[in-house]
Amino acid sequence: MNYAQLKKRIEEYINYYNNKRIKQKLAGMTPVQYRIHTSQLAA
Repeated sequence: MNYAQLKKRIEEYINYYNNKRIKQKLAGMTPVQYRIHTSQLAA
């Protein structure tokens, strides 16, 4: 695996972790959805 492949894999994982992974502790939302939801409640 070269640097470009490693970088691509890391970027894919970060995207998955923040935008696709559903957490029960976050009311069944992804981390990004939860941040948006809570920021709208505070506004």
